[in-house]
Amino acid sequence: MSFAPLQNDTFLRACRRLATPYTPTWLMRQAGRYLPEYRETRARAGSFMGLAMNKDFATEVTLQPLDRYALDAAILFSDILTVPDAMGLGLSFALGEGPRFAQPVRDEAAVRALAVPDMEKLRYVFDAVTSIRNALNGRVPLIGFSGSPWTLACYMVEGAGSDDYRLVKTMLYSRPDLMHRVLEINADAVSAYLNAQIEAGAQAVMIFDSWGGVLADGAFQQFSLAYTERVLRQLKREHEGVTIPRIVFTKGGGPWLEEMGALDCDVLGLDWTTNLARARALVGGSKALQGNLDPNVLFAPPASIAAETIKVLESFGAPHSGAGTGPSHIFNLGHGISQHTPPEHVQALVDTVRSHSRRMRGQPSA
Repeated sequence: MSFAPLQNDTFLRACRRLATPYTPTWLMRQAGRYLPEYRETRARAGSFMGLAMNKDFATEVTLQPLDRYALDAAILFSDILTVPDAMGLGLSFALGEGPRFAQPVRDEAAVRALAVPDMEKLRYVFDAVTSIRNALNGRVPLIGFSGSPWTLACYMVEGAGSDDYRLVKTMLYSRPDLMHRVLEINADAVSAYLNAQIEAGAQAVMIFDSWGGVLADGAFQQFSLAYTERVLRQLKREHEGVTIPRIVFTKGGGPWLEEMGALDCDVLGLDWTTNLARARALVGGSKALQGNLDPNVLFAPPASIAAETIKVLESFGAPHSGAGTGPSHIFNLGHGISQHTPPEHVQALVDTVRSHSRRMRGQPSA
């Protein structure tokens, strides 16, 4: 399929560790409940899934933050739980309660019944990707995404979000054979899902290992990292002659940064507990880094937001500015933006990143 030429490739250049005129910015959950225009569109859609499963609504909300802020990438509006929903687990979103599965995977029979879903059941996602890419008209690149095999397994076994991960960890420790079976299926499903997003028009893909950090050392490598590796091995490296950057984000993954540096991906996302200078020293020779402002900074006054944003930029240090490849940084939050964030506070962040990162490169700030 044919799309408009890309007008702003700053994000993709940073993913490839090439020099950029400023540090590119996008925010996890940038299209979401903190924006009044999102809430209005969601009301028209009638429900969260009504929003996500309608390509016109999904396109509308994906573009909303780009109309407010000078962001350098769009991210598909969807949910990480679309894949297990397509496996027949019965996903629903109760108002104020978050996601819930009608048929959680908690015994041997349920595990044996799991299979990689027919990707046609996820056609609404791929149609949304193509619709968004067309609507962007080359403005900025589009990021596709999925939950990691481990993170999906947490929801599938717990049946919802969890505070203690008791059920999924019980399976992990008492029946590791069943846990590995779930993760194998999830990894192959995530690979097929992301490849289909790439074919539909995604220009980069991101794996959200949102709950990798709840695992013990040793268990993380065996039950999370190994299956992220399995996904990456199966992903398309390019599409129609264009390289597709792969981003991996593990919340709480700081202790395993060196091991994650060996992943076959282009970018590592970091939460706010990781020191960017240390991360650059450990893995910046092979990976671009993405992150990592604490999302709660956005509740402070704009002057404080600007100061904390500058601290993150300075923590990464002087950006690569020459020919070839070198250490590069993509500014983001250390996790998703809170629904309670004042929209004007996001403006303070975006403006500060753009102006200060230009100054760090010896350029005019505007």
